[in-house]
Amino acid sequence: MQGTVYKSTGSWYRVKSTEGTFYDCRIKGRFRIEGIKSTNPVAVGDEVRFNLIEDGDVTVGQIYEIMDRRNYLVRKSVKLSKQLHIIASNVDLVFLLVTLENPRTYPEFIDRFLATSEAYRVDCVLLFNKVDAMDQHLKDETKYMAALYRDIGYTCIGISATTGKNVDQVIELMTGKTCMFVGHSGIGKSTLINRIAPDLELKTAQISEQHKQGQHTTTFAEMYDLPSGARIIDTPGIKGFGLVDMEKDEIGDYFPELFALKSQCRFNNCLHLDEPGCAVKEALETGTVALSRYRSYVQMISGEQDVYRTGLKEDV
Repeated sequence: MQGTVYKSTGSWYRVKSTEGTFYDCRIKGRFRIEGIKSTNPVAVGDEVRFNLIEDGDVTVGQIYEIMDRRNYLVRKSVKLSKQLHIIASNVDLVFLLVTLENPRTYPEFIDRFLATSEAYRVDCVLLFNKVDAMDQHLKDETKYMAALYRDIGYTCIGISATTGKNVDQVIELMTGKTCMFVGHSGIGKSTLINRIAPDLELKTAQISEQHKQGQHTTTFAEMYDLPSGARIIDTPGIKGFGLVDMEKDEIGDYFPELFALKSQCRFNNCLHLDEPGCAVKEALETGTVALSRYRSYVQMISGEQDVYRTGLKEDV
């Protein structure tokens, strides 16, 4: 049988068959360790092949093969730094939720996520949430950040998951696509998904006033079908985002504005650090390249803060 993984709890997987029936599945005994370097060899969004077996009085599935992935998003495992954690696979569009307060999303986190999305060929849209609760200073800062990323080529939308402001634009982008919503805990993912698909009734929680950090409402990845033909992948909040399988000389390729200037550098192997005739450094001087983006790039090149952390408690 063949199907799509809709839910992963680490040991059990909820798989929807091509006929539309859901099965609780496990992976075949040795499958976990054969040639797979991730902490979760099977991820939500995976197309898999499985057999049905009897487990006492219950019929369960046994996954024995993962079909080729079109793309996937990964981050470093929290407990096993040399391994990766696949967040989801076969994603058409990922929405990164951003807030500048309660909790704050820092540019370094955004840039690492965007670079990873570029590396793994997943289109990304930035959603600046909680615009209804911003004072004028935060509104101005949000407009500046959104303009910065729009200039690079990313779609940016200011939304309010609470009031529904501009959520219709998000729904329009989702039509017929498998979409993922990611961001820190407490940033409003579940509230937004409930606004888009209220029948799902995902759990939500308030921000901790003492520590200004998100409380945990999603503990595992899960995918949902919508009447529009879209599918939503809800994920646990992400505290840190590390680089996986990126060489120093390719990181710049995942910054679109740096990649566009690469051919203008004097040396074709320019890392845009101290090399003479560097077009990126010249663009930095003229303001064509944003300083915050360049700082993120240098940080990634140098390996500093290999997993950029915000002080938020980890969900996964």
